[in-house]
Amino acid sequence: MSTPRTVLVVGGGAAGNAVTVLLRRAGLAVDLIEAKSDWNATAGSGITLQGNALRVLRELGVWERVKESGFGFGSVGITAPDGTVLHVARDIRTGGDGLPATVGMQRPRLQRILIDAVRASGASVRLGTRAQSLEQDADGVTARFTDGTEGRYDLVIAADGLGSTTRAAIGVTAKPEPTGMAIWRVAAPRPAGVTRTDLAYGGPAYIAGYCPTSETTLYAYVVEANRDRASIPPESYADEMRRLASSYGGFWPEITEHITDPAKVNYTWFDRMLVEGSWHRGRVVLAGDAAHCCPPTLAQGAALSLEDALVLAELLTGGREWDDALFQAYYERRAPRVRAVVEASVRIGQWQLDGVRDADVPGLMGRTMTMLREAP
Repeated sequence: MSTPRTVLVVGGGAAGNAVTVLLRRAGLAVDLIEAKSDWNATAGSGITLQGNALRVLRELGVWERVKESGFGFGSVGITAPDGTVLHVARDIRTGGDGLPATVGMQRPRLQRILIDAVRASGASVRLGTRAQSLEQDADGVTARFTDGTEGRYDLVIAADGLGSTTRAAIGVTAKPEPTGMAIWRVAAPRPAGVTRTDLAYGGPAYIAGYCPTSETTLYAYVVEANRDRASIPPESYADEMRRLASSYGGFWPEITEHITDPAKVNYTWFDRMLVEGSWHRGRVVLAGDAAHCCPPTLAQGAALSLEDALVLAELLTGGREWDDALFQAYYERRAPRVRAVVEASVRIGQWQLDGVRDADVPGLMGRTMTMLREAP
């Protein structure tokens, strides 16, 4: 039986962009559709990329651009709410010794780098387009699109994010569930002394932290119990985040003075989800946030999505038949690793919600990150 050659990728985020580049490198014909007309090129403030994410970005051929655009560091500081540094720990190099432990980046910059890689791969890209329907038979999938066109594919990869409509359309009932926490994020100028992530536990919020994203920028975040979104008018976002952040010392006063524009402040609930049993139905397979999500307490959301893309592309281009056995092998290879990260991320947040002060948070973090040193 000949190897199928046509793939539709639904969603142009980390997983969708990465798998597109990898499949095109192997010579497959790939169409990528993205619902947002701007390809999400300006959304978001910052992102923390651990070494296992950097390992995939190196495989994609974009590591040099990431290194030039971001801010690499190898430790994390724990501070008191007043800014006093209590402990500095070396980060585990989950991508191996040839990569930094961590790189902070402006999220739009990372997205633009991945967009450029997709464009250079020769994939067909259509923006502002969704899959209206997917009709499967034994040989493939017929997709009908919101622009009135249709296409025939051997495989559809659903990488359309946390609220994936494709996931629901193929009968997967799993949905993201709130964990009880929420995060305020903003991009700001980087004070000269900020050269790593520092985390303050306690004070008016559960966590107040920041991450350098370039020589001149950082992103800052404050984590609290989630609130009804309807009770927080968007025009109050800067005031709300500034109120929480103003109780912290150290570099926070310098950061807080830049929290002025509500349009630049993002408020998001923490969610968790893991699709169990399999990540495919016929010739439609889930990847990235469409299959799993976790709170950002371990900064592994994008890393797991990038790893999905790497593993799935490896299996699809390895000469095996594209059948249930291959797609189940993808799930069985990824699920234990993803489950460990999701459960650890949720557990760390729950300890904070419950006010447990003697919990083995550093030990759990260390064990989980050490596991991630292994290849995905």
